[in-house]
Amino acid sequence: MRRPLHQTTDGASAAYRRSSFWLDDLVVSGRDDLAPRDALTADARFDVCLVGGGLTALWTAYSLAKADPTLRIAVLEREISGFGASGRNGGWCSALFPRSPGSLEREHGFDAAVAMRRAMVDTVDEVGRVARLEGIDCDFARGGTVVFARTEVQRDAARADVAEMRRFGVDRPAYWDAPTIRGRFGVTGQGDETPGAMFDPACARVHPAKLVRGLARVVESLGVSVFERTEVVDWAAGRVRFRAVDGGKEGTVSARHVIVALEGYGPQRPRMRRRILPLYSLMIATEPLSDDVWDEIGVEHGQTFSDYRHLLVYGQRTADNRFAFGGRGARYHWGSALDPAFERVDQVFEHLHHALRDLFPAAGDTSITHRWGGPLGVPRDWHATASYNPRTGVGFAGGYVGDGLSTTNLAGRTLADLVLERDTDLTSLPWANHRSPLWEPEPLRFAGANLGILGMQFADVEERVTKRPSLAARLIAPLTGH
Repeated sequence: MRRPLHQTTDGASAAYRRSSFWLDDLVVSGRDDLAPRDALTADARFDVCLVGGGLTALWTAYSLAKADPTLRIAVLEREISGFGASGRNGGWCSALFPRSPGSLEREHGFDAAVAMRRAMVDTVDEVGRVARLEGIDCDFARGGTVVFARTEVQRDAARADVAEMRRFGVDRPAYWDAPTIRGRFGVTGQGDETPGAMFDPACARVHPAKLVRGLARVVESLGVSVFERTEVVDWAAGRVRFRAVDGGKEGTVSARHVIVALEGYGPQRPRMRRRILPLYSLMIATEPLSDDVWDEIGVEHGQTFSDYRHLLVYGQRTADNRFAFGGRGARYHWGSALDPAFERVDQVFEHLHHALRDLFPAAGDTSITHRWGGPLGVPRDWHATASYNPRTGVGFAGGYVGDGLSTTNLAGRTLADLVLERDTDLTSLPWANHRSPLWEPEPLRFAGANLGILGMQFADVEERVTKRPSLAARLIAPLTGH
């Protein structure tokens, strides 16, 4: 049972609200005090046990409960639902997949790449459909993504992306030239260069914490048991070992089906140590801006945005008129270590604030109200998966590389079909039952991951200096799913 709203018995809620602007906003608005649900404290038996309480686990629970209401389903989460990437991300419900369509074509063939693209595009609308159906008010607004190109090199890249996406016949991108950008947005080119952009309509703006916390309440209403402050120690065919975080002896859940959905937190468990690499992505949120400022900036409600730099940045206009803006740059830590201190790196926050002001000069004197971050999960081949072994009854989904807000929904539907032994279009997708190679042991993993981050930083400098496509980026591209 969940504690009633506003009856928090310890400091856990205060700590959780510091995890992101999104979680803090739930408390400030009075929608959710983030009080943990009760922990599991005794041995139990379920049909399905989901390890992790983020969107992957919750969408899987939702799909299974809808397909077969007789299933006894449990979700075990160490902190609270939405504590991880599901409650900290940039709020892009997009059709992005970590591997590019061209890369999927080279590995799986043209038809498989087309099927994956169609599934991802359809998933954007599926998330919105379920949110409306279940009354999850998550600020879902489908306004598309604008990727700004601020140099000639970047404009060429944008045109090439549009042509490549159209080749598969699913996506409907457009190239916006300089007059269009200047007429709509307060964005300039770099130096004396003229701006352009690639527009992809298959993306919606979402408040991620509202989505994940709302989905947790929906699955509970469907009879799913959600246990929080319950740490999974290990798992194997037919069983999951756990212990309550706040005390108590170790226990066991017996289950025919065990689904592991830990994403960037997976490497904390020995079974996942080299299967996923945790890479930190950091974010900032500004104070709310006036409508006049937003008119000058040009980003509309429902639109998300990025640009063609190599060291990724991403942002959205929130429902309450803030910028929520994030990007890469935080380094990988030895041994796949995770620590709350890694979520706050002043140098990266300063880089993000500078990048925001550079991209939108009208935001120049805007105050930053929130700074946060968290780990995302990176497989060795940048290929996300939804997989299930019917012999052992153990499944896994993840490796989204930051593209998980929508992909988790597709994962939940795919896993449900795999568990229920349904032969469907989803179980035929190229990511179904894909297994990525393991990451190298240390020190190779540490050196490779951090050289990749440095390489992206160097690639941006290289292009500014040479005015030509980066050689460094071309060399790194095969290692990042392109």
